Amino acid sequence: MTAILYEHPLNERIRNYLKLEQLFAQATDCLHYNIITSHSVFFNALFAILDTLERNDIRGDLIKDLEKLEQNLVIWSQNPDIDNAALENNLQKTVELSSKLKVHNAQWLQLKSDKFLTGLKQRFVIQGGSSLFDLPQLQFWLNQPSTEVEAQCRHWLSLLEQINAALSLNLMFLRQRAAFEEITTESGFYQDNGEGLILIRIKVADNLPFYPTISGNRFRYSIRFMMPCNEAGRKYSKQATKFQLARC
Repeated sequence: MTAILYEHPLNERIRNYLKLEQLFAQATDCLHYNIITSHSVFFNALFAILDTLERNDIRGDLIKDLEKLEQNLVIWSQNPDIDNAALENNLQKTVELSSKLKVHNAQWLQLKSDKFLTGLKQRFVIQGGSSLFDLPQLQFWLNQPSTEVEAQCRHWLSLLEQINAALSLNLMFLRQRAAFEEITTESGFYQDNGEGLILIRIKVADNLPFYPTISGNRFRYSIRFMMPCNEAGRKYSKQATKFQLARC
């Protein structure tokens, strides 16, 4: 039986991390299909990534988390049961990424001065403003050889690779902080102490008729299971509920 995985951040830093992870996945997926037909998804994701980086000190947060990870990896190296090859590989990645992110002239800043992207972004922020009749330069660009269009998109994403790689590494280790355990609640509601937690992960069997809504902070969190409802959109599930929970 397969399960649907839900994740919920308990602070703003992890919220930004998860948002960026999804945006990077959207932009990258466009390159695996037809970038010409999915260009709107690609640019919306790219511009959302840039906005998130500009509004938040993501680089600073990633550097701090990488430095903490480096310290933990050094401590874990003293465990006789550790996989030394895997640890050394991750330690090397951590140190390299941290060093690259500390460079003042971050690569992704080149995207802010790209005249083509700047012109597009001004229209993409307007609802319905990305129509081709408003952006003849985009229509011209889309009619170039598909290999050139894809190469340009890959170049733009490559300027964000350091951010994406650091993000992926941090989230990988964060998710490994806790194993899933089975929880049963009698009324479709569950709450617990959130002290020390920054991410809640929930698995629900995909054949069950409900989904979790999560609220909380670093002190306390609650999970309420909901069901689709034609009249109200959704309604509370009051039935006994079995799910898996990982507290990271």
